[in-house]
Formats: sequence, structure tokens, C-alpha cells
Amino acid sequence: MIDFRSDTVTMPTEAMRKAMATAEVGDDVYGDDPTVNRLEAQAAEMYGFDGALFTSSGTQANLLALMSHCDRGDEYICGQQAHNYKFEGGGAAVLGSIQPQPLNNQADGSILLSDIKGAIKPDDVHFANTRLVSLENTIGGKVLPQSYIAEAQQLAFNHGLKIHLDGARVANAAVAQNIAISEITQYFDSVSICLSKGLCAPVGSILLGDERLIGKARRWRKMLGGGMRQAGILAAAAGLAITDQVERLAIDHDNARYLAEQLSTLTEFRVDILSVQTNMVFAHVNDGVDIASLAMKLKLSGILISSGSTLRLVTHADISRADIDTFIDELKRYLK
Repeated sequence: MIDFRSDTVTMPTEAMRKAMATAEVGDDVYGDDPTVNRLEAQAAEMYGFDGALFTSSGTQANLLALMSHCDRGDEYICGQQAHNYKFEGGGAAVLGSIQPQPLNNQADGSILLSDIKGAIKPDDVHFANTRLVSLENTIGGKVLPQSYIAEAQQLAFNHGLKIHLDGARVANAAVAQNIAISEITQYFDSVSICLSKGLCAPVGSILLGDERLIGKARRWRKMLGGGMRQAGILAAAAGLAITDQVERLAIDHDNARYLAEQLSTLTEFRVDILSVQTNMVFAHVNDGVDIASLAMKLKLSGILISSGSTLRLVTHADISRADIDTFIDELKRYLK
């Protein structure tokens, strides 16, 4: 199948499969898994943090960060389109008793600093205690500027707040700017990095933070059922994700731009090519196109898309330039 639904569908590389098959393992809950320990130490050093925690998913890593920064009745500020607000089942509120304060995301994915400042609650018994600002990079495939991140960090510091990065695709943000991932993560008190999206690991994310935060997160992870035993089998692939797969993301970005250019030649779709910064293409579907029917027909031809009035098409390691050409040819055939 040619699968444009998400970069979460990436398959582990052959090197990852071999590393998983031969991984040295132990009981990670006891701290005895050497492969997990190496991964956590390596990630902490690479990205400039005291510690790291291997987690089962990006959703879990974000939830652990929120629950480690905030207590019951506290609040975190985020964007209306933030994944940890909109797409993670309300876990912060349900499991952490933490109140989200969502604010409008601007067209570039940022949140106005004036909006963040205005949303910080006073020290008053009527209000939840504002403890944390959470940003996302990339968000909707868009890269937050380094200058904006620096200003957001300064705002948080000036108001006694911590700042978290949902960096599910922070590697894409770094590659798009031709900088090291650590140049982005340096501005945050905690960072979650997903390894099972464009970086091709089969399972897992990394949570980064100081020793105190990682200690709290490890306890919460156990309580939430995320304490895995011989997790080194998964960590072996995750280690290759952060070393071997980052630079390759540039290919995905090039393919996304090519996909946008090809789609823009079809009158049934409207694509802002200049907005394609990383590996996501958003195409507005014109009236008269039955996108649900189109998605079903494409599936019969071995092509998967998520239907909607706006298509989100994601390029990744298992999408080639030839796959894009096949997709465009099938679209033309069905739209005649």
C-alpha cells in the first residue's frame, strides 16, 4: 500500500530489525535493561538534558511531562491545535486533574506571546494555578521560528513558569532549518520526541528533562502501566532512529514539496505550496468532489488517504517519488 495518512505508518528499517533481534535486554522497571539505559543516556547527552525516559508513545511522554510539571488543580497553557490538548483523549484533565488553557494558534502555528501573558492566572483562590506553557514544533507541518521560541522561553521564565515542547516531529523542524535538534530543545524544561513517526522506530518516544522531572515521570509511568520489562528490544530500534534517520528526513520534505506541486496542477485541489515546510501537505478539496468516494476508489488501487474537506497528506520513508507519481496518475484517472 502507498500510505499517505501519516508518518506513523513507517516500517522499521532492516538495520532496526536486526538490532532488535540481537538486543541485550534486562528488566527495565528494575533499571536493568542495558539497551534502554544506553538509549536514555545517549538521548540526554545529544539533546542537552540531565536525564531521559523511554516511553511507549508520544501521548504517554506528553502526559508524563504535564503530570510531572503540574499538580492537581494546576493549569497549563497550550494552543487550540496542540496535540496534547486536542488529540490525546483529554488525558491531562482525566488522569492528571490538570486544566488546559487552550489559546488560538496563529497561521504559522505559534501562539501570540501577548495571549500567553494574558492567560496567566493571578495568585487567587478563584483560579487554577498556571504552571506551564506547552508549545509544539512542528505543528501542522510548520516550523516555529527560533526567535519565537527564545521569546516564549523568556516570557515563561519571567512569570515563574516552566515550558514544555511537544517535539513529536522536532527532528523535522531541525532538518528544515539545517540546525541540530539540540538548538531547538535548549529552550525548554522538558521535551518529548517521538521515534515512531518519520524516524521509523516501531514503538516509542523519549521524554527529556532534569533529574527531578525524570524521577517524577518514571513514577507516573509505572502508575500508568508504562513500566515495560525487556524493553531493550524496542530501545535498540529507537537508538538507530535518533542516529541514522534524522538527516534522511530531508528527502521526505523534498517529496512533500513535489507532491504539493503536482497536486496544484489539478483544478479540483487548492494547495499553498509555500506553506509546505516539512513533510505535510494540506490540500483543500473543491466543491463537487466526493472525497469519501475518491478515498474508497484509491484504496482499491492500493493508495490510502484520510478523507476530509482538507486532505492532510504525509510523506515519509516508505513514500517514494514514484509513489507520488502513481498517486497523481490515479487521481487524474478518477477525477475525469
